[in-house]
Formats: sequence, C-alpha cells, structure tokens
Amino acid sequence: MKTKWITEQFAYDGSQLRSLFAYENYGVQGDSIVSWVGACDIPDDKIVDVEDLRAGDSIAGSEMLHFIVEVFGQTLPATVALQRLVMANVSDLLGEEVVRDGDDLFVKNGKLSISIATLSPVSGLIHFALNIRNEGTPVETSCLQDLNVDPSEFAQKVLQSVSKEWVELLSAGHKVKWVK
Repeated sequence: MKTKWITEQFAYDGSQLRSLFAYENYGVQGDSIVSWVGACDIPDDKIVDVEDLRAGDSIAGSEMLHFIVEVFGQTLPATVALQRLVMANVSDLLGEEVVRDGDDLFVKNGKLSISIATLSPVSGLIHFALNIRNEGTPVETSCLQDLNVDPSEFAQKVLQSVSKEWVELLSAGHKVKWVK
C-alpha cells in the first residue's frame, strides 16, 4: 500500500471521497492511504451515511487530521472490515485513553473521530479524520491536542502502520493453499 503525507492544508468537504483522488491529485496510484490537515464541513449532498442524513446530523470541525484509504477489488463488507481494522490500529497507536466503539474513537465522553466506508465503481474507499482541536464541532469532542499528539508525526505513524497491516493482510492470503 502506497502512502503520502500531503503538506498542503485544505478542507475536507466530502468531494475527496472518490476513486482515484490520490492518483489524480498526488500521483499515488493503486492501493493507498493519504493524509493531510484541514477543516471539515460536509454538505448534506456529500454525506454518505444515510443514518446521519436521516438524523439531520452535521459533520464539521475547524481542524482535523484527515485520511483517505483506497483499495481496489474489494466488496463493501471487506471495506467496512478494513475500516474497523484501521480504526483499531489508530486506537492502539494512541494508547489506552482511547476507546474504540465500532468505527468511532472516544476519549471519555468526547468523540475523537469521524469515519465512513463506501464503494466506488472501481474501489473501496474509507475516509476517517481525527479532531486536532475541539472547535467547530457539532457534538462533544476530544482531540489530539488534548492527548498532546502532534498531528504530522502521528499521521506518519498511521500511514506506515496501515500500509504495513494491509501488506501483511494480503500476504497472509497469498501463503495458504485451498482445501479440497
């Protein structure tokens, strides 16, 4: 899995959750995970989670650490399973203060993350983001600042960890023979 830390800061508005975003914009082709810092404000027409839409929930934050994962040839259940694995991995990297509930991360009562998995016609896509600061969020949140975590350094750890996990996951499937 290829990785890219994007030094340019820009807001996430949901339009980035599409096939070949990393390749079109940053030359990162194939299975990949990219990351950057920016605000988050997703208009209703870009919200993928119908449960959020039905509830009238807004998804926003003034400064977040964003990640987009793209994997090719996956089903939606496999992409959701990868999303859960990624969030477990991120939780492990952050330490015992962080509690994972499905694909969400919390510190005490504050929501630390947002996350969604979906499909494009050619790939499985995951967007997840961690609050860097608590400002601009519509719900009670926690943030990397509260945990004294540097976003850039942490992003590098996540990029390498998720890439390694993906490579090992594929390798595990390539070393076994089928049963008769």
